[in-house]
Amino acid sequence: MPEARSVFFVSDGTGITAETLGHSLLTQFDLPANPVSLPFTNSPEAVDAAIERIEQASTSGLRPIVFSTIIDAGLRNRLRRVNAVIFDFFDTFIAPLESELGMESSHTIGRSHGIADPRAYGLRIDAMNYALSHDDGATVRHYAKADVILVGVSRSGKTPTCLYLALHYGIFAANYPLTDDDLLSGRLPEVLRPHRQKLYALNIRPERLAQIRAERRPGSRYAALRQCQYETTRAEGLFHQEKLPHSDTTTMSIEELAATIIQTCALPRRLY
Repeated sequence: MPEARSVFFVSDGTGITAETLGHSLLTQFDLPANPVSLPFTNSPEAVDAAIERIEQASTSGLRPIVFSTIIDAGLRNRLRRVNAVIFDFFDTFIAPLESELGMESSHTIGRSHGIADPRAYGLRIDAMNYALSHDDGATVRHYAKADVILVGVSRSGKTPTCLYLALHYGIFAANYPLTDDDLLSGRLPEVLRPHRQKLYALNIRPERLAQIRAERRPGSRYAALRQCQYETTRAEGLFHQEKLPHSDTTTMSIEELAATIIQTCALPRRLY
């Protein structure tokens, strides 16, 4: 096993872009890492403090890896004094884009994660509020407004997927948990039938479901493997009978699941 490398995500804003791109690149390598995020590095003093911290991490003899999304050219040049391997995303991509488009970038800090568009920000909040108020069948009166309604047994991944769809894409997503009565009847719950075209079903392997439920209610009937086997088998039968689009969430990340739902259901992506 190679020695762990110190990895720094340096940004003059929130650091979300640096972390996302940096982590995506690092997943291609079986390398242990000690990640550190340094957001709001937006002044000479902040850059100098970042340099000091980065150089303190190079005591093992291995140069730290730095992913940077600092926009200001002067601050970027200042950061280059550090004894580290620097991957400057804006240097890599902005200059070629400026050349191709024949125009200069705005060089505005925080543009990708700030409130640059109040309408889009308001839409994100509305979608989040909708997902929260329509979680686990708590409210069913406003299903007509939903873009998609996720249906599945308890703890199959419905809630986090709805919140992700709302936060990242402005999609109005509700979710409805299948109860023992629903599964016993073998039919869609009455409240879902008028919205059948909006339904997307989630299922999960019983072993994984039992593991998840045991973390919440250890030793309960709810978490028993036999109960999980019963629920997932009945749910899968219902999904096939109703010909609902569905996914097995056992090994899918929320990001993969959200992308699959958007593509399968042709959902509107209101945020990018």
